[in-house]
Amino acid sequence: MTCYFRHMKEIFEKAGVEVSKENKKDIDKVIHGIVGVEYKNCSSTWKAVKLKLAEDEEGFIQALKTGL
Repeated sequence: MTCYFRHMKEIFEKAGVEVSKENKKDIDKVIHGIVGVEYKNCSSTWKAVKLKLAEDEEGFIQALKTGL
């Protein structure tokens, strides 16, 4: 779980999201939902996140804000 979070520091900053021990799981579930990958499938999620960010970074950030 959350194996890709270390690569997303800049995205979290842009979204105004502060990752903590308490909210990490909720953020992870929201991200899985945004990219449409089954929860806890880390490597597939990271691949999908990279594609989504390349296509529409601002849309991803907005979806993250909305989901949280």
